[in-house]
Order: sequence, then C-alpha cells, then structure tokens
Amino acid sequence: MIHWLSVLVQTPAHSAVAGPLTYQSELPLAAGSLVRVPFGTREVLGVVWDTLDAASLDRPESEIRAITAVLEGVAPLTQAWRQLVHFAASYYQRSLGEVALAALPPQLRDLSAAQLARRLKRPASGATDNITNTPDLIALSEEQTRAIARFDAETGPFLLFGATGSGKTEVYLRCVQALLERDATAQALVMVPEINLTPQLEALFRARFAGRYGEAAVVSLHSGMTNPQRLKSWLAAHGGVARIVLGTRMAVLASLPRLRLIVVDEEHDPSYKQQEGARYSARDLAVYRGRLEGAKVLLGSATPSLESWHHSRPAAEGGRYQRLEMPSRIGAGGTLPRVRLVDMNLQPKNTVFSPQLLSAIAERVARGEQAMVFLNRRGYAPVLACSSCDWKSECPHCSAYRVFHKIDRTLRCHHCGFTERVPRACPSCGNVDIAPLGRGTERLEEHLAELLTGVRRPDGTALCIARIDADTTRHKGALEYQLAQVHAGEVDVLVGTQMIAKGHDFRRITLVAAVNPDGALFSADFRAPERLFSLLMQAAGRAGRDAAQSAASEMWIQTLHPQHPMFAALRRHDYAAFAAGQLREREQAGLPPFSYAALVRAEARTQEVAQGFLNAASAAASAMEPPLEGYAQVTLFPAVPMTIQRIANVERAQMLIESPSRAALQRFLSAWHAVLQATRQQPGGKGLIRWAVDVDPLAI
Repeated sequence: MIHWLSVLVQTPAHSAVAGPLTYQSELPLAAGSLVRVPFGTREVLGVVWDTLDAASLDRPESEIRAITAVLEGVAPLTQAWRQLVHFAASYYQRSLGEVALAALPPQLRDLSAAQLARRLKRPASGATDNITNTPDLIALSEEQTRAIARFDAETGPFLLFGATGSGKTEVYLRCVQALLERDATAQALVMVPEINLTPQLEALFRARFAGRYGEAAVVSLHSGMTNPQRLKSWLAAHGGVARIVLGTRMAVLASLPRLRLIVVDEEHDPSYKQQEGARYSARDLAVYRGRLEGAKVLLGSATPSLESWHHSRPAAEGGRYQRLEMPSRIGAGGTLPRVRLVDMNLQPKNTVFSPQLLSAIAERVARGEQAMVFLNRRGYAPVLACSSCDWKSECPHCSAYRVFHKIDRTLRCHHCGFTERVPRACPSCGNVDIAPLGRGTERLEEHLAELLTGVRRPDGTALCIARIDADTTRHKGALEYQLAQVHAGEVDVLVGTQMIAKGHDFRRITLVAAVNPDGALFSADFRAPERLFSLLMQAAGRAGRDAAQSAASEMWIQTLHPQHPMFAALRRHDYAAFAAGQLREREQAGLPPFSYAALVRAEARTQEVAQGFLNAASAAASAMEPPLEGYAQVTLFPAVPMTIQRIANVERAQMLIESPSRAALQRFLSAWHAVLQATRQQPGGKGLIRWAVDVDPLAI
C-alpha cells in the first residue's frame, strides 16, 4: 500500500519551494519521522510533517517521488516541537523547512541512514556508572529562599531580578535539582547568551549533578562544538538520556521531549537574537515554548531588558510575568561596588587614562588584587590615517574603515574580513607619516603597560597585563586558558571588550574601569542607552564578588558627560529608576514595548536597486484594493540605507514597519509576503540579491 507524506526539506529562504513537499512511502510513517528524500539531483534530510490522502494530492501520483530511507533508531520529533517550529516560522516570516532543518544538528543532515545506524550502535560514554551523592549545598540567603519558594508555588513565567553577585546561578541549580528529584524523566534547558560562558556553567552543573545522574545527564549544545559533538548532545537530549541541556540561543529549538524547565540567564543580552537566516529571539521563543509544553520559564538578569521589565509589572497594571527580586549580594558585607566618575573635560587633551585611575589601579596591584579595564573596540586603532592628505584606511569593499592590528601589522575589515599588510607609505600621496587614530584594546594594553612600568606586586615582581577579546581567543582552548590564568591570580590587569564584562565570576577583581563609554549616549538607536547601562552595570558586577573585598570595590567611568542622567542612576545601582525613565520616553514616542516593529532589509549591487525594491513593494501594498489584511493599522516608512550601507560590495537598505498591534503587524507581513515576491520579479527588482524580514529588530 502506498502512503502519501508531506515532508519538509531545507529550501532557500523566500524560494518558490517554501512549504512541505509530497513524497510517497511503502511504510506508514508518523509525523515527525526523519527521512532521506530525493530533492532535485541530491538526496537530503527531511522531516515528515503530515500524512495526506490521495484526494488531496496536487499532482498525478506517477510524478510523486518516493522517500529514499527512514532514519531508524531516532524517535519521531514530538508534536510540541513541530508546533514550536511552526510558530517560529510563522512569526518570524520564514519558511517551515528552513526553520525545522536548521534546528537539527548539521551532521544529522549529512549522514545517510546506514551511517547513522552505525553511529547509533556505538556504546554511549559516560553513562550512569560510579554514581555518588550530590555534593554538600551552600546555605541559601533569605532572598534566595524566598525566590525559590515563589517559583515553586506560582506558575510564571518568572523574571529573577537579582543584583550581580546575588546568587542567581545557585537559584537556577536548586530549581533544576528540585525538578529532577521530583520527576525521574524531566528535562531542563539552561541557556546563556554566549559560547564563552558555557564552560563555566557546565563545570558548575557537572559538579552538582554528574555524580548523582551520570556524566551523560549534562550536555552542552552550541555552535562552537564540532559537528560530531553537536550530534551526540542532540541525540542524548532527543532520547531523554540528557536531563540537563546547557546551550546558547540555538538550544531553544533542540528536541527535548520531557522539557519541564527553561532557564534563560542574562536574558537581556542581545546575543539571544539571531541575526542571520530566521531572525528569532531565543528568549521570546523560550517563553512561548514554556507555555506550549507546560514548562516553567525563569528569566534572570541584574539588568533586565525593558520588555521583560515591563511585562513583570504588577498584574493589576497588565503584567504577565512574576518578578522575583534579590537586590543584595551574597555574603556578610557583600556590597555593590562604588561608582566613580572621572570628568575627562578636566584632563589634558588626548588623555587616555586619568592620573586618578592609574593611581587606583596601581594601588590594587600593590595589594595583590586585580583590576579590569574594558573598551568595546578590538584591534590597535580603528583607523590609520595620513597626516598630509585625507587618506584613511577605508575598506574598498565596505562603507567602513579597516582596523589597524599592530601585532601582525595588518589592516583588517571586521565586516567582510578583507585584510592587507600595513602600507609603508600613504597609498594616496606617498607620505611615510601615517599614524593610528583612536584606540582599540590592543593599543590600550600597550599604553597601560607603558604607564604602569614601575608598579610591582606585593612580592616585588612586575605586574602582568593580559588582553581578552575576539583576536586573542580565536584558537581552540585559548579563552579557557586565559580565564584560568585570571582565576589563578596570574594576571593583575585584565584588558578586554564586553566579552569579559558579563557573566564571569572573577573573585579577585576589585576595580573595573570603563575607558570610553560615551559613544552610545547620543546614538540614533533608541536602544543604545539601555545597552550601555546594562553593559556598565554588568561590568561593575565583576568587581568585589568576594565578600571580604566587596566594601573596597569600585567601578571607574571616564566620561565627557558626567552630568548625564544615566550615570546618576548607575551611581545608585538603581536599575528601576533608569528603566522607569526609559519606559516613559518610549511610551511618549510610541516605541517598543508600546508598539511593534519589523524591518525589511534588501541587498543589491546598487543602493538605488535596494531602496527601489522596498519602495516599490510599499507602493504596491498601498495601491491594492481591497487593502491587504492589517494594512490600516501599520505605518510603512520610506526606505533608507542601513548604518553600514555597503558590506563586501553589496549595498544594503532597510524599511521600517510599525504598528500599535502585534496581531495587525503579523497579518500584514504575512499578506505582504506575496507582494514582495511579485515585486522582485518585476523589472525594478532585477539586480536584487536578497531580501529578508526581521520581526522585533534589536537595532533600528
């Protein structure tokens, strides 16, 4: 007997083949089964989405191809997982196949049925041998106890608003532990924003749970793993062997058939928003998935996103989340660092480090303590310039400057990757006097070493300055090695980008300094103040995490605008006051979370084509009779170039769509999709490379 199946395969975004394809099978297969199917001249992985009857076929039976093989040994993906994928594809305006197949491990897409069968026969390593009891637990604070009690008693979703160092991670551990003890098959998903935070978290969870549930019970899932590692972790989660999955944003779409708890640590972090392909927010999908699967959701942060903060207002005012507060640091006398502002208007021109800050750093090193200096710009200098003419190190392929990296004497574009050796003379006029302008972390490290030459440790040895950024951590294991040096006390002054400013538990750092944070104070991006406040508060939280030293810990900020109201809230560590002010401004301006937005981005060989495509699609929507569904409640703004309008010789433009109604915006985007497709086929769309919709964009 022939069975007709609706199968999802990975198709290019916005292609004509966007939905499920029809195949035939001699065997009845359940929805969610993984199969290999012919697709064009290739054989690809597919997910059985539904079964069909002969009457619903869209073409003659003789034209329908048969599936090639079934991936036996892998249980069908659950209905809840398929619903999650359907929602993500619909809400973020992508094809079902693109989202579903991207959520599966890459190696699963590449292996044949026979290869996978051999892979599944390998003995599982690290099972439940040598199981021991859970290690002794530390005593909880009153605030932690209260937060856990409310978490157990209420349904959520929950926002754990806890100061840096208040013990949020211990709350996560206890909530996971209670779940696993209560339900012998339950699974928990714990998410962090960046790959570099997973080793620290994995060590904590393994120490707590591996002894009791076995090494295989705790797995990680992120893009920094090799394909075989990702497949192994995914299979362990899908099969229920892994009880705890630790991962970055991609883990929110992992198959966890017994999921009962989702923790999103540092929920405010922009890294939870995917910036390529399906531009989903892992934090928002986590909340949706929790509701879909009956799992509790715990969002944690010392500086919550304004959206989550707004949702956690009292229920009487329309709040949907429960807010759990832990305002105090753990330990007797555990206080938040004192924030000190240095008015750089009073310093000589071109001063990088004020004498006060240098003196404070020297004092810390002399006492055997550590200091951290962060600047969110890597490289030696952002620009190399000629003193005789107007030449600057512009990238020939992007509307951006190439950054000077002194360590290997290169000019490197951080957008397209184009790299050249530093020229001996100005390429424009031949002048040999070309010099760096501005500073990156590499130059900051060098300058700091010059200024602190005479500073000694308590034992009389010279101080050690280390730098952690994307350049120093490119090689496998480099980040772990450098962090271990910091934790061991071998580093006295740590210089780096925001990579070191959040999430890490540095016990010996008592001083944190932000050298030049002013750039975001007057940005055109309405989210810039929120991101800066969050970054500075998170950075301040790296200081004084040891209660014995917390009273003397400090956060130094060098600024040209010490009277800015944001710094007043920062000095008081008053996130609530800052959030209230920002939300008032956004409500008056009709900005998120009081409205909803989407960006349509277009890429073409010329800016005229990119903007022309967007404006033509907008005009087509306004001319339609009857109007597109939802059109009356949306506002389409004219197309404009993106902030960096050219990358790798591709011009980029964007169009903003706003609406006071999320439902109306979704209805319009769904209806407008066909208009965008049709506009591309018109003469004005020739030369267009690609277009994409970004729902709930982070940067406008």
